[in-house]
Formats: sequence, C-alpha cells, structure tokens
Amino acid sequence: MNDKRAMLVHFLAALAYRTQKAVRDAPADFGDFTVGNLVRSPRELVCHMTSVTGYAATFFTGGTFWPEPLGTLDDELVRFHSTLERLSKHISGGDAFLDMMTEEKMLQGPLADAMTHAGQLAMLRRIHGAPVPPENFIYANIDAANLTPDQPEPVRPDEDWKERL
Repeated sequence: MNDKRAMLVHFLAALAYRTQKAVRDAPADFGDFTVGNLVRSPRELVCHMTSVTGYAATFFTGGTFWPEPLGTLDDELVRFHSTLERLSKHISGGDAFLDMMTEEKMLQGPLADAMTHAGQLAMLRRIHGAPVPPENFIYANIDAANLTPDQPEPVRPDEDWKERL
C-alpha cells in the first residue's frame, strides 16, 4: 500500500474513533434528538455518513449506494462501521479507482464530508445537554486495523474542562 492509501486508511480509523467518541455514553434519546429547522438527527447524520462512505466505495466498484434509514442510532452505527471496513479493504487492497477519482479527491470529498458530520454529532451532544469530554487527539489510540464500533477510551482526556455541565 502506498503512503497516500495508508493515510486514507488511517483517516478512516480517525473517523471511526471520533464518531464513537461523539456517541459514547450518549443519553438514550440522543439518536432522535433534533434541533429543528430540518437539521438532521444523530441517527440521520450517521445514515448520511454511511451514504457518503458507501459512495466513496462506488469509485472502486461502480454502481450507486443509497442506504435506507434504519430504526435506531445503534443500528446505523453498526452499518456505518461495516461500510468503513468495506471501503478500507478497497483502499488498502490496492483496488484501482474508477473514473476521475484520486486519493486526494476521495479525502477532500466524501471522507472530509463524513468527518464534518462526526463533528456535528459532537455539537449535537452539547446542545442536547450531554457534551463530549475533550481530549488531546494527538495521543489517541487510533489503529487503522480497527474500524469497528469498539473504539478505545481516550488516552489523554482533559481532566478539567470549562464546558462541563
């Protein structure tokens, strides 16, 4: 695997880690929390994250990818992580890109989009009244081989944070 592909796989692992951090220990009703104005709920955001990472995989396989919404946030998370794992296999396996796709375009397009939504999940947690504890992500135990929902706890959590409610 070349360096660009290795970086993309690591980015997928960072996305898996940050997504799980944003939903870990969330209140039971968080999945369907909405702030109105047609803002996606956390469950809808994760479905969209699955959609954009599945779309990224179509640049290896062809076809389209439009997942139907699932009933719970937990179900959406399982499917999202499974989609990350499938995409990682294409990237790390050296599969050829179709059309005009490159590693840079994959990062700037669907993968950056998905990471933006991981941040939105964290922001919705704060608005919901259950903020995500901060940590120094440089020290996070992010492993490119682990794209599952079972992500490690923070290595360097911030003990004191002014945002704590």
